[in-house]
Parts: sequence; structure tokens; C-alpha cells
Amino acid sequence: MSEGASYAAAGVDIEAGDRAVELMKEWVAKATRPEVVGGLGGFAGLFDATALTSYRRPLLATSTDGIGTKVAIAQKLDKHDTIGFDLVGMVVDDLVVCGAEPLFMTDYICTGKVVPETIAQIVKGIAEACVEAGTALVGGETAEHPGLLEADEYDVAGAATGVVEADEVLGAERVRAGDVVLAMASSGLHSNGYSLVRHVFFDRAKWTLDRTVPELGTSLGEVLLTPTRVYAKHCLELIQELNDGDDKPLHAMSHITGGGFAANLARVIPDQLSVRIDRSTWTPAPIFGLVGLLGDVPLPELEKTLNMGAGMVAVLDPSSADAAIQALAARDIPAWVCGEVTATAGGTVTLEGTYAK
Repeated sequence: MSEGASYAAAGVDIEAGDRAVELMKEWVAKATRPEVVGGLGGFAGLFDATALTSYRRPLLATSTDGIGTKVAIAQKLDKHDTIGFDLVGMVVDDLVVCGAEPLFMTDYICTGKVVPETIAQIVKGIAEACVEAGTALVGGETAEHPGLLEADEYDVAGAATGVVEADEVLGAERVRAGDVVLAMASSGLHSNGYSLVRHVFFDRAKWTLDRTVPELGTSLGEVLLTPTRVYAKHCLELIQELNDGDDKPLHAMSHITGGGFAANLARVIPDQLSVRIDRSTWTPAPIFGLVGLLGDVPLPELEKTLNMGAGMVAVLDPSSADAAIQALAARDIPAWVCGEVTATAGGTVTLEGTYAK
């Protein structure tokens, strides 16, 4: 007589999932805030909202995102403890652009087969990035999907909630003609455009991840897996420093992700104004030029796909630009004035000139 079917025989290992939870607990415990109630293992994460009573009119902000095909690089290199920074950066830095403080986050990991050590490494990176962002990791889900994903494949997503005072929300309505655009350096490609990047390096150039590239100073794989810079905590501190008084010179911020510099900055520019960006004010890292060169990718295509070296921008009164640059430098974030807001109607962002060598 044949043996009856079981969940394990179908490819789902509940015990492995339990083991993964045990391994990740120490990392999740580090990504906490005083408002977190309870620990890991409940059906829902609990967060004490009493602190919100001190707000005049608190607005909750929420954001969700994933890592994209950068996970394929982590899987090929069998290195899983850094992509958490990509996930957290993609989520919390979307919140901070409106001035919101990210309070808590949850994650979702879907895999073909739960390998507890791998899952724990992924969560380790997420937790460490949450600590850097000042947000709590209050829970998550690990799902095993045999037949949908290969045993060594996984995808990662997350969501976060933040809060901001209603009368302190940053955005297009604050932007004025004469404002300057302040760019903040990215750590590299971050987590966008990897379908193009992988196509160029692997399909067209036939490069391997272990290839040492003189222009990069290291292996291709190390550069492609460079974690996303998490700006949230630094940007919040910058907002607090500059906008603490009645005069609030920091008017808007934009997270430069999929769509590139122009499209993302345009989201916070009102229709009656426009922006001119001067490419000559910075030099993109070599990885951006390599993608263009090896893939014969036109500059407009590069710029609408990749961040080109600027992962976050602020729009502010020119009188506060130097103070902002100094404040960010103290937090190890290079920043520079790269453009200005003009009185030209259209709400467009135009990149002019040539990148510095």
C-alpha cells in the first residue's frame, strides 16, 4: 500500500521554517523601538501608538516594495546578508521624502525550499538596515513555494509605516522658483535596473561575477551586490535641523529609484515650475559607464533606468544649501548642489551638460 500524501512530501518543511524563526530571533531583537509590544512569533506585530498623541495632527504614511532581480546576484554568490539593506532602503526612503519617520516594518520572504541558515542571513540584513534607519522590524512571513520557485530561489518584499505632522509634510506645494536641488551620493546601483544590468553583463558581455574589473577595483559580483545606502535617519535629522523654526527652507525630497533622476524628481515639482540639472556637477561611479559601454546603452536610457550616482535629492532654499551639505557630510553622505528650480511652467526636469570625468 502506498504511503499517504503529506505536506513534507509535497515539498513544504514546517520544521525548517520553525528553525529559521529561531535563527533569526537574535537579529530581529536588535531591530526594535521602545514602542514595540511583545516579541517575534505572534500573528501580528504590535506597536504602541500612544506616542502619536503628542502630535497635533499625525498622518500615517505607508510604503511597500521589493528588491527586484538583484536577488539573483545574491543567490549566485550565495551571499544573503546584505540584500536586507536593499529592501529596507527601497521602503523607508520612500517614506522619508514626505518627512515621515518610519516607525515599523514587516517583511515577506518566499522561497522554493526553506534553508534556515539562508533565511536567517536575509533577516539579519533586514534587521541591521532597520537599526540604521531607526525603524522596528515587528514581524514577517517566510513562505515555502515548491514547484513555483526552485529550491535555491527566493524573493523578498516588505512594507513600513511612518508618521508625520500634517503641517510639516514635504512636497511639491512647498517648492519655489529659485530653490536649489541638492543631490546625495548613492552607494552604487542600489536596487533598480538590474534586469538591464544583468542583460548587459551576462547575456551581452558574457562576464562572470568573479571577474576582476580594473575600472571597478574589485570583482563584478562585489560591485553588483553593494548594498543600497539607507538615507532615512540622516534625512530625518536633516529635516529637523533645517526646518526646526518658523522658516522651513527644506521644501521637498525625492528618492531616486526606478525611472531615474528626472522622472522621480519631477514627482515633487509643481506644474508651474521646472528644474534644470547640471550633469557636470558630479561624476557617476564607473559601474554606470560600464553598463552603457558594454551594452551600447544610450545615455537617455541609462538615465531613465539607473540612479547615475545620486540616490536621494532635496529641494531647498539656496541659503540653506551649505548647511545641508555640511550636515550630510558629517553623516558620511557626500552631497552637492546639482541644479535649480526655474519659473518655467511644465513641471519638467531637464538634465544638461556632460558628466564630469
